[in-house]
Amino acid sequence: MIDAVHQVEQEARSRLNTIQNLEDLEAFRIAFLGKKGQLTALMARITEFEGDARKTFGSEVNDLKRQIEESFQTKKQALADQPAAPAAFDDSLPGLRPRAGTIHPITQTIREITQIFSRLGFEMVEGPEIETEFHNFTALNIPLDHASRDSFDTFYTASGELLRSQTSTVQIRMMQNRKPPLRLVAPGRVYRPDTVDASHSFMFHQIEGLMVDDRTTFSDLKGILHLFLRELFGADVKIRFRPHFFPFTEPSVEVDLQWGKRGWLEILGAGSVDPNVFQAVGYDVKGVQGFAFGLGVERIAMLRHGIQDIRHFYENDLRFLRQF
Repeated sequence: MIDAVHQVEQEARSRLNTIQNLEDLEAFRIAFLGKKGQLTALMARITEFEGDARKTFGSEVNDLKRQIEESFQTKKQALADQPAAPAAFDDSLPGLRPRAGTIHPITQTIREITQIFSRLGFEMVEGPEIETEFHNFTALNIPLDHASRDSFDTFYTASGELLRSQTSTVQIRMMQNRKPPLRLVAPGRVYRPDTVDASHSFMFHQIEGLMVDDRTTFSDLKGILHLFLRELFGADVKIRFRPHFFPFTEPSVEVDLQWGKRGWLEILGAGSVDPNVFQAVGYDVKGVQGFAFGLGVERIAMLRHGIQDIRHFYENDLRFLRQF
């Protein structure tokens, strides 16, 4: 009978070493320690012995029971401390689609506009946002007493520079560094200390255009703008040119669109480059001529998408941005 005890001991050890999860461990407990387990069966056979043999057999069975119980608890704690196994991959389940962003409506509008001008032979260029008075005002024929030079209308830095108030500064830099012919469009951020409301912001985006050679005329300007606006707003759009004044162009015009019940809406400003601008960048005034134009990107985007408040572009509200 002592051999039967040793046989149960060896079987318990062997089975315990193969257990890898709590479910198998519970099955082990039932098989050896349960009411109908092997140790219970051994204990039932104690009546087969008398005297010292009974005492010896009972002691062996109790020692084995204690060993198995201790081994069971040790194995249980070890399994509980193991990190949970990853769930099996089920390739029949639908995939998890990651959330993807979209291009901001301002960037979309800039790309559309610059791509149209690219097809018309214009090159996209960029320049610094911190500028000098020369590039932002003087070279653009803006006099010293002009209101836009006042600190109420321009952000000046402590070093005497400023945040550019127009992307025309890029045109000046390009003309300083290149000789005609030039066909350029310059998109970018500009800054003016305007009170923020539904139609104004202290930071917004502009696109300026410039064409310079020895034979460009005002008729070329009108033709280019007609092609651009019809490409952007559709072939049926109605356009008009109104005389206006800008220090850096002469003659100058405001360009309007007829926009449903709202009537005529100003969309951009343009004109032939003033000779004083050519002189400021070192061009031969008698040997070159050209035109320039500028438009606000937010205004274009608001018209095309029916947006009533410019602040929506800058608030990072996903409910607004997900529409694009």
